[in-house]
Amino acid sequence: MSTTEASETSADTWAGRHVHAGANDVLADHDAVELAGLVARRQVSPLEMVEAAIARAEAVEPSINAIVTTDFDRARSRATTELEGALPGVPTFIKDMTPVAGLVTGCGSDSMAGSAPATESAPIVDMFESFGMVSLGKSSLPEYGLTCSTEFPDAPPTRNPWNLGHSVGGSSGGAAALVAAGVVPVAHAADGGGSIRIPAAACGLVGLKTSRGRIVEPPNDEKMPVKIGVSGVVTRSVRDTCAVLAAAEDFHHDPRLPLVGMVDRPLTRQLRIGFLTTSLLDIEVDAATKVAVHDAAALAESLGHDVEEVEVPVSAGFADDFLLYWAVLALAIERGGQKVIHPDFDASGLTDFTRGLARHAKRNPHKIPGAIRRLRQSEAEFNEGLGRRDILISPTVSHLPPPLGEMGMHKSYDELIPKVLGWASFTALANATGAPGLSLPLGHDAASNLPVGVHFGARTGQERLLLELALQLEEASPFQRLG
Repeated sequence: MSTTEASETSADTWAGRHVHAGANDVLADHDAVELAGLVARRQVSPLEMVEAAIARAEAVEPSINAIVTTDFDRARSRATTELEGALPGVPTFIKDMTPVAGLVTGCGSDSMAGSAPATESAPIVDMFESFGMVSLGKSSLPEYGLTCSTEFPDAPPTRNPWNLGHSVGGSSGGAAALVAAGVVPVAHAADGGGSIRIPAAACGLVGLKTSRGRIVEPPNDEKMPVKIGVSGVVTRSVRDTCAVLAAAEDFHHDPRLPLVGMVDRPLTRQLRIGFLTTSLLDIEVDAATKVAVHDAAALAESLGHDVEEVEVPVSAGFADDFLLYWAVLALAIERGGQKVIHPDFDASGLTDFTRGLARHAKRNPHKIPGAIRRLRQSEAEFNEGLGRRDILISPTVSHLPPPLGEMGMHKSYDELIPKVLGWASFTALANATGAPGLSLPLGHDAASNLPVGVHFGARTGQERLLLELALQLEEASPFQRLG
């Protein structure tokens, strides 16, 4: 059977089915904050939580295919030590583009097949360990996080727990699947163009992309012409995202940004809010997504906020500039993977999608300096376009998660790139500007049993405002959960 046929068969076979790990153990349906409280009160031990999460992972993994590498024995060992921090004993997973000492970093790509294990962990892993959290292993992503559906050219895709025949999003797809399916309450994710917020939208989760510099950065990040990537988490509750951000700020604080602190109460003042459903590429937004955005705007207005429909706050050329910069990153991987990724990197294992992005950069070298210059200016353009408004509401993605195979990595670059741009046409703006963006699961399509994410953007440094508003919205309209 060809890869294409396998993907289509997979979508047909799994369509309409859902999966959840259940709640008949010490984890119950608790979020990370509640679990940390149970540990602090000695009502449950870290080892009990880790064992429960391992059992859940083993139960649902055959259905969702979200785990790349298990690290269960080390997790058990760590859970027996004295764990300190904001979230002691809370189980999690690390996205498999992030080095963890002793584990292979696969980056979702055959180009890393046979690579040696990492000799040291990335700073973000050290951060999670400082919280007292316990990693159970590595979660799946598409090749180098360069696309927005966690599918592979020659292996089964990661499936959406809400509807197993549909995409989980990406690139932090494995993380989102594991949290949505109830395996862990929070999982590491990373976002360079929407890769936290897109899978959060697809899986009914909270996904915050923080301001540039807010979270500790990878060692080589300072070399980026435009720093578009950040690490973070996907969660099932706003307060878990608040707790992680507060702990992250204790671990690392960029003095150029205002302190956020612990956000522990809903917003109490009126905001000026704009909303839109038109993307930079003028992509048609589906009915379920339009309804979710308009409902979110109406909910905000009912809570006393001043809400109005607005235009896209940056020029149409932004999308072309971001695509070209995205292509430059793919070219850097193709040409310099042994230096910037891993000595065992083998470019012959790259997909046609990554090679196609690299070709786009090679065909347009004369346009790259201008694109970088304009992307660096995008924050000022966004702030001017936002005007007197505090918040911008939009779709997170333009339509419901597609059936598996529609955005599969077995497809050629020319076939896949318009589908990627068509679905992920809203989130990249926050990456270029460096401003925070937050996806909240405020919508749901009953016909497909798929969540709909609504995106909230603010100016750089305004995470506290976003999270206070999120707590207010969550209190007024509790999020629907799977399970």
